[in-house]
Amino acid sequence: MTPDLTIGVVGPHDLVERVMLMGHAAAPLPCRLVAAAYRDEQEAPDKVTRLGPGVDACLFASPVPYDLARRSGVLTMPATYVQLGGAALVAALAKAALDTRMDPQKVSIDVVSRADVEEAYTDLGIPAADVHSRDEPGATGTIAAYHERLARQGATTGALTCLPAVAERLHAAGVPVIRIRPTSAAVRTALHTAALLGAHHRLEESQLTVVLVEVPTLREPVRRAAPRYWRDELRLSLHRLLVQEANRINATVWPIDDHSYLVTATRGSIAAATDGFRVLPFAARIRDELGLAVEVGVGMGRTTHDAESHARAALARTQAGKQAQGFAVDREGRALIPAPRMPPTGATALKPKGVEVLARLAAKLEGGDTVVDAEGAGKMLGVTPRTARRLLRTLVDEGLAWPLPPNRTPQPGRPRQLYRLIVEKLGPR
Repeated sequence: MTPDLTIGVVGPHDLVERVMLMGHAAAPLPCRLVAAAYRDEQEAPDKVTRLGPGVDACLFASPVPYDLARRSGVLTMPATYVQLGGAALVAALAKAALDTRMDPQKVSIDVVSRADVEEAYTDLGIPAADVHSRDEPGATGTIAAYHERLARQGATTGALTCLPAVAERLHAAGVPVIRIRPTSAAVRTALHTAALLGAHHRLEESQLTVVLVEVPTLREPVRRAAPRYWRDELRLSLHRLLVQEANRINATVWPIDDHSYLVTATRGSIAAATDGFRVLPFAARIRDELGLAVEVGVGMGRTTHDAESHARAALARTQAGKQAQGFAVDREGRALIPAPRMPPTGATALKPKGVEVLARLAAKLEGGDTVVDAEGAGKMLGVTPRTARRLLRTLVDEGLAWPLPPNRTPQPGRPRQLYRLIVEKLGPR
């Protein structure tokens, strides 16, 4: 049986309580509602963050908290909001007509779009020429000041607001105000939409995804400076690392050949491991611990064959240097999002070229030894071990050094990473 969907309800206390009382019966699918009430719309992003990744969809009280959460970048799940135009606006106008202090033809309205305002007034047969509307998002104080200024200037007789915090401020300032409250039908429609978005999102998250990882260093022919046993141990270290990463995201790893691996997972697990397909999966840890640069392609599909074909297409694009088109391909064969260009691993303030770094290290080597680590290289170059580590990775990327298997020692901590410098690349000395 498919577990119930989880919908986070983000809004002021009165609306959240109203939605919770309506319950999951208003949704088309079995779902669980999680309350995330706030005092002010500015708290919406924090409320979404507190809901966490276990929420399938979010339902917001109005476009304002939705827009705040979207702009802050915390929305990692589908989201929708309760519509406040139509019947909700008409009901507020009816209340304004009963208020002796207000003239519905001379009010200010926030959040609701101008098109919805014009439509409601047209349906009621009331002119809207003297009605002021503001649908741009903004802070509570800014929107309250907008209404208050118009009222003080005599341009309006009162305000119709969708935001409870704005209503409180206007009431305290002595400005006649009526809240635009969503109708029960609007809440049911929004819950219906949120449930469908959540169900679709869950299906998308469980979509089969294949990751192809290739290691150019292992793909190249064996060089004199790199013994065969080194390559074998490096493959074992790489396979062990990939298995650890796969276990962390409930995926599986299969060696394809001497230089490539296939990882089978779900779209949701890979999205989490790549910050929403913004960074290459596994690449950072492989670079940090083994000093290797990898090429990665991610593919999705309705079958394993389709997903692998799309992953190979994405990998070919990456190898061709077209990363701007994306390292991940969806099940329709389209690039998901543009992949960020990876920053140069050896970037420093002076950005020395790899050959220059190799020449400086070779000049300091003694006794014909060509094996160094980050600490020793840092002393020779006059930089910190962290900077030296980046420079050594640059040499590996440019084929000027080979990473050796980590040097295991009894001491705790990360094993010391050694690199064999290929000084032959410098030519006759």
